[in-house]
Amino acid sequence: MDLQARLDAAVESAIARNKIVGAVLLVARHGEVVYRRAAGYFDREAKRPMGDRAIFRLASVTKPLVAATALAQVERGLLGLDNSVSDYLPYFRPRLADGSEATIRIRHLLTHTAGLGYDYPSDPLINTGLTNTDFGFEENFTRLAAQPLLFTPGSRWEYSVAIDVLGAIVAGVHGSTLHDALAHYVTGPLGMKDTGFAVTDTSRLAPPYADATPEPLRMPDPHTVTNDKGDSTSFSPGRIFNRRAFQSGGAGAVGTADDLLAFFEAIRTGGGPILLNDTVAQAVQNQIGDAPRKDEDAGRRFGWFGSVLVDPRLADTPQGAGTIDWGGIYGHSWFIDPVAGLTMVSLTNTAVEGCTGNYPTELIDAIYDRQPD
Repeated sequence: MDLQARLDAAVESAIARNKIVGAVLLVARHGEVVYRRAAGYFDREAKRPMGDRAIFRLASVTKPLVAATALAQVERGLLGLDNSVSDYLPYFRPRLADGSEATIRIRHLLTHTAGLGYDYPSDPLINTGLTNTDFGFEENFTRLAAQPLLFTPGSRWEYSVAIDVLGAIVAGVHGSTLHDALAHYVTGPLGMKDTGFAVTDTSRLAPPYADATPEPLRMPDPHTVTNDKGDSTSFSPGRIFNRRAFQSGGAGAVGTADDLLAFFEAIRTGGGPILLNDTVAQAVQNQIGDAPRKDEDAGRRFGWFGSVLVDPRLADTPQGAGTIDWGGIYGHSWFIDPVAGLTMVSLTNTAVEGCTGNYPTELIDAIYDRQPD
């Protein structure tokens, strides 16, 4: 089968097996879109088919957008990678578990090596970007700063709310909202008209669904999804409409597949017009050295935009070394393979299958024509 047929089969199989309700998939090779598909339902109950102009809640696909915004500020001398976070947020001075002081630097936030996490059961009011809140940046992150760091900044890697803290800094440096900073440095120059922290057209905002048996459940608000490993994620789809909630740099944006393809293609081709080549060259490299990773993803390290593939054999993937990738827990995945010149943007309305289920791997296998063992 050719690429079109292989990807059609993968997408249609996931929908037929009730794993995915609706999906938009774009694949580009050397800048040319070689696959475009909108499949399944945008709104299953209304029998409205998916369209490729659908707007999705991006969850962690927000992170590389905010990282790029921060790096644009670094290039202009407005932000320093080795500056202390407390230089920008005086209220944010978390300590280690033994009470000793610790210095979190901007680069620690970019790489999730700041000593922060995502789970703070001792203060359930701390908001990590997906659930609703009336907190602004300062109230939320003052609470976060009262929690002990999990480790000395720079010594380990743990996925975390670090990019949310970075978003507060980016907004402050810009002297406006995070939405405005993102528009100024990234989405505006790239013509990403539907991506940001506000919905441009509510009629195109895809209703989210959640993994369930025998078919995904239309997601109520709030709702908690537990994956096969027992990890739970709580969602509030209405958060995007709450103007009081801080704009979450780690999880709060919305956008379209075409907008995101424009962004990731800019990164693949060296950063123009939003970042310098040298900045992007650093961003897509391993930036955490040999720092231990909790729940180690074999063969992968981490850069400034996402995971960095260093050993394809160990990672058991057909992608080339140097591939960067990540996802969004509402049901999304993306990757850039610089060796093959490939960029994929996969957005679905189904959490968490479209992100951490089998679907992203099935798409990768189809793109690279890898046969199952």
